[in-house]
Amino acid sequence: MSFKIVRNDITKMNTDAIVNTANQLPIVGTGCDTAVYEAAGREELLKYRKEHIGAVDEGEVFITPGFKLRARYIIHAVSPVYLGGQDGEEEKLRSCYRKSLQLAKENGLKSIAFPLISTGSFGYPKEEGMRIAADEINAFLLHNEMLIYLVVFDEKSTRLGEKLSPGLEAYIDRNYVEKKTEAEYAAEKSDFRKPSIFRKAFFGLKPFGTNKEPVCLAEDSYVDFEEKHESKLQERMKHLSDTFSEYLMYLINNKKLSNADVYKRAIVDKKVFSKIKNNPDYHPQKLTALCLCVGAKLNLDETRDLLARAGYALSPCDKTDIIFSYFIENKIYDMIELDIQLEEHGLPCIIS
Repeated sequence: MSFKIVRNDITKMNTDAIVNTANQLPIVGTGCDTAVYEAAGREELLKYRKEHIGAVDEGEVFITPGFKLRARYIIHAVSPVYLGGQDGEEEKLRSCYRKSLQLAKENGLKSIAFPLISTGSFGYPKEEGMRIAADEINAFLLHNEMLIYLVVFDEKSTRLGEKLSPGLEAYIDRNYVEKKTEAEYAAEKSDFRKPSIFRKAFFGLKPFGTNKEPVCLAEDSYVDFEEKHESKLQERMKHLSDTFSEYLMYLINNKKLSNADVYKRAIVDKKVFSKIKNNPDYHPQKLTALCLCVGAKLNLDETRDLLARAGYALSPCDKTDIIFSYFIENKIYDMIELDIQLEEHGLPCIIS
């Protein structure tokens, strides 16, 4: 079976069950809870909760009929309110996913749709909530078969998706190359060996086949360069021989980011990040490296430079690379949205 991240309204999912972010007491809360009660039939569902369930602790789950929903059942996960991460919120959130999946299995269900539990009005950080969801769902799927959806639906993600899709399609059309012929590669290789007009002009040589004088830079431009860029250039020169790990740490520090900010935004496991950080010669997989480029909010030049230190490059013949390039070039550092776009383009997802 599989795990997919989709952009949809969870109340419209045609699965055996949907998961609701429920309150401890038999009352209707905000956000997902309100939407589920309204779609299922507020009075019927609330009456069932009061008569058959009652109060339930955070991290626990219970099941009810779906009433007017397409889904036959609703699994209600009593979601933790985020209080800074020091009150057992992670274990409670993990319990919501783990126990929901176990309850679905016990009831013989073949498909289930989750919201991104606790990341709305309950305040759990979105990227951290996604990492926990992916951990628990993938762990379940190692030993069980079930079709599992993680449904991302809020005003922000919907607006972003609508705004992003046309630009991304045009970007793919412009930049994606299915293949290059050997003749094209040979021509490029041959052209690369020839000194270009720019290189000849820059080094004080006359361009071949022209009577133009060499390009000379005005004295003021040298002064301007030294004032604005010399120190930055010298700083970059110090890192010429850095490995992937060393250069990543340099970029993170230079951008005044914390390590936790980076690996959480990248939705990269903390243990994997620690291996990269503590071992200068650690060689990450390409997708991990790309995710860290997003997590560290790199621009396209920084991304290419960092990837090269692990022996990778952005390929115009790889749609995954093209989509990553689009997100990075447009400063959209959102791994959840990026994963949805991979899914919508029929490509292997990263989170799921």
